[in-house]
Amino acid sequence: MARAATTSDAFNAIAEPQRREILVLLRGGERPVTDLARDLGMTQPQASKHLRVLREVGLVRVRGMGKQRLYGLDARGLRPVHEWLGGFERFWNESFDRLDEYVQELKQARQEEPHDDDDQ
Repeated sequence: MARAATTSDAFNAIAEPQRREILVLLRGGERPVTDLARDLGMTQPQASKHLRVLREVGLVRVRGMGKQRLYGLDARGLRPVHEWLGGFERFWNESFDRLDEYVQELKQARQEEPHDDDDQ
C-alpha cells in the first residue's frame, strides 16, 4: 500500500534520481531496457522496475518491435510538474530583474567614480 502512494503521480515518480536519468535518456528517442540499464549502470530488472513506475504514471510509453520492447518518453505526463513549476516563473523573473537592476547600478556607479588620471 505504501509503495503505491510513493509512485502514484509524476511528482513522486521523478523524485527518484535514476528515474529522472531514464527520462533524460529517453529524450533522445526510444530505447530498449537493456540499453537504458547499461547506460545507467544498473541491472535490467532494476531498470525495468523504474520503467514500470514511469509507465504507470504516464511518463513513459512502450511499444513492441519484434521481440524487443522499446520505451519512449511521453512528456505529456510531465504537464502537472510543468504547471506547478510555472507558478515559480514570476518569482524567478522578478529575482533576475532585481539582479539586473543591481548590476546596472554598480556599472553606473563605477562609471561615475573619479579616476586617478582625471586629477592630472
